[in-house]
Amino acid sequence: MTDPSSIRRAQFGRFGHRVDGVAAKLATPTPVETGQLVHLSGMRLEVAGLRSPIGSRCRIDARMPVDAEVIGFQGDRLVLMCEGGAEGLKPGALVHPLTGSDRVPVGNELLGRVIDGAGRPLDNLTTPLGAVTVPLRGEPLNPMDRGGLSQPMDVGIRAINSLLTVARGQRLGLFAGSGVGKSTLLGMMTRFTEADVVVVGLVGERGREVREFVEDSLGPEGLKKAVVVATPADTSPLMRVAGCWRATAIAEYFRSQGLNVLLLVDSLTRFAQAQREIGLAAGEPPVSRGYTPSVFSVMPNLIERAGNLGSGSITAIYTVLTEGDDLQDPIADAARAILDGHVVLSRRMADSGLFPAIDIEASISRAMLQITDSDQQEQVRRVRDIHATYQANRDLISMGAYRGGSDPKIDLAIRHQEGIAKLIEQAIDQPADFTSSLDALARLDAAMEQDASQPPPVAGNGQAVPVSQPPALR
Repeated sequence: MTDPSSIRRAQFGRFGHRVDGVAAKLATPTPVETGQLVHLSGMRLEVAGLRSPIGSRCRIDARMPVDAEVIGFQGDRLVLMCEGGAEGLKPGALVHPLTGSDRVPVGNELLGRVIDGAGRPLDNLTTPLGAVTVPLRGEPLNPMDRGGLSQPMDVGIRAINSLLTVARGQRLGLFAGSGVGKSTLLGMMTRFTEADVVVVGLVGERGREVREFVEDSLGPEGLKKAVVVATPADTSPLMRVAGCWRATAIAEYFRSQGLNVLLLVDSLTRFAQAQREIGLAAGEPPVSRGYTPSVFSVMPNLIERAGNLGSGSITAIYTVLTEGDDLQDPIADAARAILDGHVVLSRRMADSGLFPAIDIEASISRAMLQITDSDQQEQVRRVRDIHATYQANRDLISMGAYRGGSDPKIDLAIRHQEGIAKLIEQAIDQPADFTSSLDALARLDAAMEQDASQPPPVAGNGQAVPVSQPPALR
């Protein structure tokens, strides 16, 4: 006779197996966080019911889904800005957070490619998918881990190599108004600078300049070792800002591989203007010529990521648009305080036909004393002194009010102003390496020193011979 307890155990066992079988077939529900679009005004979007961190990206359901970025919050609502147009959005549209939006895929697959601020290809090729991802906005660097500026870098520009020597790992600003030749000079430095990898960020410029820069400035050979991140003026402020961050993140990856990277950003001013639009949409108050406080806090975060680290380096060159040729513009003034030097382009020199129109009086390289010897420093000091003397008396000389022989130093400046102009002048297709640049500086300084040591010529009546006017700047 069967034990009743054994029968019950068998029955419960069969029941338990059935329950386990049903449980195995049931998928564990995964909660999906979504929000709703409740307000849209201009570029400002407000979303209710979502909890996403600042800087994360979301996708809004529409006929054509729209991507947006969280730029702030107000009460229990998130404030977003669209990465593109807002066409097709309607009240109550569902908003989904996107995972992994704060990281950038990097790798050698990016070399020779042209992408936008979101990493999408602009060269009609497949999307580059790197096996490694890095943070879009980087990690804070320990200042004690940074390497010093100790090695000169050949940028292929005679005036910069000789008078404004740049160090490997330096952050340099290229300051000028519109139409003075910033982009052309940047293209020359792109082709002529000795670097393992070139990363170019074209931010807020005219769309046609992207193709011109890739085909003319870089060329097929230059593009092989370059990565171009282009966000033209017709893209949203978020894309323009993201383009700068992405270009810097890519440069950081190649630096971590022990390579010497040249990072070119054209322009830092457009980056600041895009950040201003984002700040205003988020509700920040304007504090200086319409710029919001976040602009002046974000700029150092971007620029400080360049420099020497480990065995690699990022030498960064940022163009800065000085509105109305005003060097006291808030962005220009803030950039000068952050950068390791600045090259100022003169509209007067550009109008006279001298190119590159580098104003050696207003330009400076803060790393020069660390990377040049005493002979070059003394030569640069004398050339700058003579050039400054001529510029200070330029009006008197041009009007004929200065009489030759009145001041030997002014006479010397007049006689050698053409030599200084020839040192600065350079054709856009002719590089000047570091050695030839220093030789040209030494020859000019030797000619000036020899001329200064000779007594001034005198006429038969004992009067000093008037100094002839120098040829006009070409």
